[in-house]
Amino acid sequence: MPRKIRALGLLSGGLDSMLAGAVLRGQGIDVTCICFVTPFYGAQRAREAAAHLGLPLKEVDFTEKFEPLLYEPPHGFGKGHNPCIDCHALMIREAGLVMAVEGFDFVFTGEVLGQRPMSQNRGSLNTVARESGLAELLLRPLSAKLLKTTRPELEGWVDRERLLNLSGRGRQRQIALAAEYGITRYPAPAGGCLLTDPGFAIRIKELLRHQGRASRRDLELLKWGRHFRLPGGVKAVVGRTQRDNEAIEGLMAPGDYCLKVEDFPGPLVLVMGEVAEPDLQETAGLAAAYSDAPLGAAVRVSVEGGGAVRLLHLETPAKERFKDLLI
Repeated sequence: MPRKIRALGLLSGGLDSMLAGAVLRGQGIDVTCICFVTPFYGAQRAREAAAHLGLPLKEVDFTEKFEPLLYEPPHGFGKGHNPCIDCHALMIREAGLVMAVEGFDFVFTGEVLGQRPMSQNRGSLNTVARESGLAELLLRPLSAKLLKTTRPELEGWVDRERLLNLSGRGRQRQIALAAEYGITRYPAPAGGCLLTDPGFAIRIKELLRHQGRASRRDLELLKWGRHFRLPGGVKAVVGRTQRDNEAIEGLMAPGDYCLKVEDFPGPLVLVMGEVAEPDLQETAGLAAAYSDAPLGAAVRVSVEGGGAVRLLHLETPAKERFKDLLI
C-alpha cells in the first residue's frame, strides 16, 4: 500500500486552524497539530480544539526564540506590541524543523487571505512563506486556490480541487463548513495573543522604556494585578483578586518586597528592586487604598523584604491619590 501522507499543522485553537486540519483529514491525510507557547499565548485553546477534532497535539514553548521579536522585529509591530509577521514566520520555521526530524511531508496553517489587514494580506503571506524557509512545503488549505500552487499540490499529496478559496474577514463560509465537518465548539474570533491587547501593549511598552530588556518573570508579572510606577522609578504590582495574589506571590524572587494590610482583606503588593523608604511608604498607601479598609481608617501594613519584617502605620488614603502612577 502507498505510504500515507503526513501533515503538521499550526493550531491556534481558532475556527480557521481547526477547519484547515479537518479539510486535510477529509482527504485521508494523517494530520498532527502543533502549537507554540509564549507568556502571551498559552496552549489551552489549542488543547481544547485538538481534543474536539480528535487530533494529536504537540506543544512547544519557544519563548527564548521569540523574545528578540519583542525589541526589534524586522517587520515591525501591529496596533499593539504584536510582531505578527515575524512571529508567524518563526512559528512556521520551527514547525519545519519538527517536520524534518519527525518525517512529516509538509506544514499547513489556517491563514485566510485578507482576513487580517497587516499579517494576512497577500504580501505578508508571501513574506512569511519566504522567510520561514518553507515556501514550497507550506500549504494554506483555506485559501489555497487563491495562492501559488505548492509542492504538496503539485506532487498530488493533496487534491487542490478539494481545497478552498476563502478570503476576506467574513465568517459565514467558515461557520457553514464547521457544521459540515461536525465542529460545534470553537471560540469567538477575538485574538488570543496578549500582545494584541491595547492595555497589555501599554504595559509592555512602558516596561521596555524603563529597563530595555525584560526577563521571563517580568513578562509573566505583566499578566497579573494593577501596575504602578513609583516616583523613585521602581514598579509595584497590586493584586486585584485572590488569583492575582497567588500568582504574584508565586513570582516573587529574593530581593523583592511584599506588603499586606494586617487587619483588613486586601491585595498582596509586590515591589521589585532596591526600594527607597519614600517608595515603601507610597506602596504601603497603595496596599491600604486597594484593601477593604475604610477611607481614613488607621491600618497596619506589614513589609517583608531586605531580610526583615516590619509594620508601617498609616491612615487609608483614597485610590485617586495614585491614579497618576497607574500604568
